[in-house]
Amino acid sequence: MVTDIRQHYQKIRKILFIILVLNWLVALAKIIYGLSSRCSSMAADGFHSLSDGTSNIIGLLGIHFACQPVDKDHPYGHKKYETLFSLVISAMLFILSFNLIKQGWSRLMRPILPEVDITSFVIMVITLAVNIWVMRYEHKKGEELKSDILVSDSMHTRADVITSFSVIVSLIAIKLGFPLVDPIITILISLFIGFAAFEIAKESSDVLCDTAVFLDDAKIMDIVLKTKGVRACHKIRSRGRIDDIYIDLHVQVNHNMHIDDAHQISYRIEEAIKSAIPGITDVVVHMEPQED
Repeated sequence: MVTDIRQHYQKIRKILFIILVLNWLVALAKIIYGLSSRCSSMAADGFHSLSDGTSNIIGLLGIHFACQPVDKDHPYGHKKYETLFSLVISAMLFILSFNLIKQGWSRLMRPILPEVDITSFVIMVITLAVNIWVMRYEHKKGEELKSDILVSDSMHTRADVITSFSVIVSLIAIKLGFPLVDPIITILISLFIGFAAFEIAKESSDVLCDTAVFLDDAKIMDIVLKTKGVRACHKIRSRGRIDDIYIDLHVQVNHNMHIDDAHQISYRIEEAIKSAIPGITDVVVHMEPQED
């Protein structure tokens, strides 16, 4: 079991390393040329890409803690560390969003004419293509591996795709003689980043606050009621991450049933639910007597 968990997180770690390298290459290209051409929206997009790389490093730290085996102090495992570090990524995005709003507003008050040429467009189109590939690849792998870190980081990259496209629009506007579009786009970029941060924070806090996992209670009840010896089922509750779900429920059986038989029923219920619904780690069945 421990080996399986480590192999699972080793796959996530490998994906994060690949994306880290790509994000930093994209960031350096945008920042260097954005600063040299005095194009604030392009530099802002570069810093956004740089934060993508930083979030990858935070993700790697989260994976390191999340893959630790169950111990005395953590009987439910360490998987929520991955969710916790997703909140750190969200906090970074909020800070970045705030700083970019300040920068954009400053440029609106004191306009600077950026230098735009064909190299600007080439850099933005290439980096946009890289970001689109990274976003789709990371989100796909995040869904496959049920990884909060990869999914939240792909949302981060999705914001980068939107902002890169906005920068291209800004470059066109500057070339047409509308330099004020540059700081306006910078502010819009910051709003996109802030929204991505909010989405990540909401999903992560739902897990940490034990919000009910979206499951089909009717399906669970149907599985339970099909188990021989069960008379009724109620109080179905769930919590946890989508790849680490905990369920507890109440089951009523004949009040004359022997405790050994009741135990066998609870075991069959647990196995049936785990087999039918992926991602379930544990099922606690509370047995209750029901009068004839």
